[in-house]
Amino acid sequence: MSKNSDDNLDHHCVNGKKENILLVTDRETGEIMCSTCGEVISDKISDMSLDAVFHSGEGYMSKSRTGRKSTLAFNDMGLSTVIERSDKDSTGKSLSVDNRRTFYRLRQWDRNSKAKPGYRNMQKAFTILEGLKGKLALPDSTVEKTAYIYRKALTKKICGGRSVPIVITAALYAGCRLTNTPRTIQDISNASNLRRASVHRIYRILVQELNLTLDSYNPISFIGRIATRVDVSEKTRRDAIKLLAEAEKQMITSGKNPMAMAATVVYVAAVKNGETVTQTKMAEVSEVSSVTIRNIRQTLQKAKIT
Repeated sequence: MSKNSDDNLDHHCVNGKKENILLVTDRETGEIMCSTCGEVISDKISDMSLDAVFHSGEGYMSKSRTGRKSTLAFNDMGLSTVIERSDKDSTGKSLSVDNRRTFYRLRQWDRNSKAKPGYRNMQKAFTILEGLKGKLALPDSTVEKTAYIYRKALTKKICGGRSVPIVITAALYAGCRLTNTPRTIQDISNASNLRRASVHRIYRILVQELNLTLDSYNPISFIGRIATRVDVSEKTRRDAIKLLAEAEKQMITSGKNPMAMAATVVYVAAVKNGETVTQTKMAEVSEVSSVTIRNIRQTLQKAKIT
């Protein structure tokens, strides 16, 4: 039970007063009673709690009566309408002629609404996005931001005459940058089987036309990935993070490729700890040239960061 004072309920106690009435709510029986005279004022309050306890996504979909959540990553935002082609109701009885005509018109309106410009475009784009989400292990926040960017691009007619896979891939890279999800444009291009140059060209157009403000990745986000691929020790990982922190203090990381910067500090730390890691191997796992790693290493040596 809970006590509350509610002036919206029209009730007078036996003493004829209405001011400062203390009401008692019994949520088990759904009754609201007056604490002074005991009169039941209302016996039909709404239960706002969940009807079941959900421990997984499957449990939510099977037990919840509210349907799935709305999302921008579906062409219909997750609020699809399904009107079956049947002339019978849920009990198996045949519908009347008027009801048949009504449902026929509803099906026609539903079909026409799905034939709007851009509907099939989004359907294809978001199908590709769902596949990339699984390949790159992307969080839902990144997928939502990507869908939002793509919808804006479609509204501004940036997608006209351009390949849908390339535009959605470029929007995904922009979404990763906005949500600080460490995925390089090369990672996304490889996952979508597209040329990096084509994706980068559309990405620049999206940034310019949509006025996107994007921050650079922090190189520390890539140290763990590179260290795992070249199989270095934990001490090397910690030393690489220390080197990177010192390079940031001296503003050496500004304007540098974050993946190349991370690969260089891991390489320097591995050499310092006597581990056998070549620049060619480091360039292969980080997908940058060995020349870039060599130049950044020389910059670190000049700054006495070794």
